[in-house]
Amino acid sequence: MKKYLCLLVVLITNSIVFSQIPEMEKMALIELYTSTGGDDWKESWDLSKDVSEWYGVEIKNDNVVSLSLMNNNLKGSLPESIGAFNKLQVLNLAFNQIEGDLPKGIVELKNLMVLRLGKNRITGGIPYEIGSLRKLVILDLFSNKLSGILPRGLFVLKNLKVLLVSDNNITGRISEEIKDLTSLERLEIANNNIYGDVPDSIGLLDNLKMMVLSENRLSGEFPSQVFSLPNLRALQIQGNRFDQERLRNSIPVDIDLVLFDFDKGTHKSERDNFRDIYRKGDTRMVDTRFEEDKDNE
Repeated sequence: MKKYLCLLVVLITNSIVFSQIPEMEKMALIELYTSTGGDDWKESWDLSKDVSEWYGVEIKNDNVVSLSLMNNNLKGSLPESIGAFNKLQVLNLAFNQIEGDLPKGIVELKNLMVLRLGKNRITGGIPYEIGSLRKLVILDLFSNKLSGILPRGLFVLKNLKVLLVSDNNITGRISEEIKDLTSLERLEIANNNIYGDVPDSIGLLDNLKMMVLSENRLSGEFPSQVFSLPNLRALQIQGNRFDQERLRNSIPVDIDLVLFDFDKGTHKSERDNFRDIYRKGDTRMVDTRFEEDKDNE
């Protein structure tokens, strides 16, 4: 009898230690592994072990809440089943070699706060349905092969603090609705094919610390309201078609920026360009932001 009681205790203990995520989530992880060449990852998964031991997978309350495989040699496309993680808060697959369009399942991740897919080879457009990710704080699609426009659905993301889409093939205009991104702190849309005027409404983004609009086809009169943004510290607008005389005349004599680049040279001491800032700052920023969010739960 004692033998059976001991066995029962062991079984109960194991069931607590090795908590089970939903089968759908486990299958989605395996599909991600196979579709992105998991055997060749820098840090691969031993599929015979418990999911809690798989590199970059964080589990909380029997659900995957974070999937971080940055710079891990992922090659291939993202499966549609990526949308199976309904409790996922962080998806960080930046600095890999992921190809193909963004799967529709991405917009099913309603609890997502951090989406980092920068420095891959993703094609297609940013889906309009991106606006369904209402908890999103960081959207990083830097340096891919994305095309199309910045969709209107993007501008309903009231919690968005970081928007990085530089180094793509995005076209179209900057919408007046950008003013609705009231939490935005970093806006980087450099090196695309965005054209037309910069709307005056961009000067209403009082939380903005960094604005990078360089190397596009923007034209007309640059909105002087931007120079009065209370938190702005870095502004890059070179490589566009702005009215240079009006621009020079609109720059305040006492402008206080760490970095200010426009076509007539650097106005202040240039400490970093936007690519260096991206590489040095973003990983820490994402990690810190997520830790803060967890602490506030």
